[in-house]
Amino acid sequence: MYKDTVDYIRNIFHTKETISLHAPLFIGNEKKYVNDCIDSTFVSSAGKYVNEFEKNIATYTGSKYAIATVNGTAALHIALLLAGVKKEDEVITQALSFVATSNAINYTGANPVFLDVDKSTLGLSPDKLNFFLERNTEIKKDGCYNIKSGKRISACVPMHTFGFPCRIQEIIDVCAKYNIPVVEDAAESIGSSYKGKHTGTFGLLGTLSFNGNKIITCGGGGAIITDNEALAKLAKHITTTAKQPHAWEYIHDMIGYNYRMPNINAALACAQLEQLNFFIEKKRELAKKYKLFFEKTNIKFITEPENCKANYWLNCICLESRKERDDFLKYSNENGVMTRPVWKLTNKLTMYQSCQTDSLENSQWIEDRIVNLPSSMIL
Repeated sequence: MYKDTVDYIRNIFHTKETISLHAPLFIGNEKKYVNDCIDSTFVSSAGKYVNEFEKNIATYTGSKYAIATVNGTAALHIALLLAGVKKEDEVITQALSFVATSNAINYTGANPVFLDVDKSTLGLSPDKLNFFLERNTEIKKDGCYNIKSGKRISACVPMHTFGFPCRIQEIIDVCAKYNIPVVEDAAESIGSSYKGKHTGTFGLLGTLSFNGNKIITCGGGGAIITDNEALAKLAKHITTTAKQPHAWEYIHDMIGYNYRMPNINAALACAQLEQLNFFIEKKRELAKKYKLFFEKTNIKFITEPENCKANYWLNCICLESRKERDDFLKYSNENGVMTRPVWKLTNKLTMYQSCQTDSLENSQWIEDRIVNLPSSMIL
């Protein structure tokens, strides 16, 4: 079966060469816009493409405001600060995530609390979240507190894994009962929606990533999206080193960060964004081919959850056991088809082993079985 799968992947990608997990596609105005940016000499954080990209991302996602950053981790770091996360606080998130989610929490001086995910979405489970909050917290005048640690739970960060939307509205509803703001990690889900609404727009703030392996990329790059005007203005201020506007003076009125997206990256991003709908169409065509193939096998192909439209950023399959997972990973990679397992659960990493968790039974089950398949757009 492994050979049949690898042969099928080679057939749909029409190559005998090594097939990467996810490669960017540059077929639009990328060179034109980047050359225009270079000719303008405005290649750093000042320039027309940054403003244009922010406007276009806000329009595309349906958010009122977008603030471009150097990468998705920086966007999440600032979004957490804007949500009110402080040193020694706790932030609820999922262990099944790229390490950047927890690292951004750590940058604020807070500690992550890892809760389980749903098998159906691969994202934070609102049921497990509600169970944890009911049994482990108490509400005080200034917020929700963890009875075990005595620390304030100042935010919740669900992540839309591989572009599959989690049950985000239910998460929002649970957190509302405990006065916990939600910051969505939508780094992998540009173009994905839940009940017709774009991911990242349900919480107080959302964050996106445009890293080199994402559907649209500008090499690095990220964005904060929000409907809150005050938070949007503050986000732009503190990501620009908190410099007060002035023709020549350098006056900074608070601790800021040099997190603004450079104009040259934004030029590339603008060109990529113009093609996003086409890219997602191609991603969904590829997912359909995988689905039809795996329906004839005993391997389960992961499809978009109910009430969702997924971008299918990384296609994935679910094998019967960790041994089968490892055997498939070994065979496919040795035969020039790049595949990868889901991330090692973050609570197992050295720096996060002391963090509180729930059972994480679904997370462990998924870690043992999920494999990502080559997911580049095919023209």
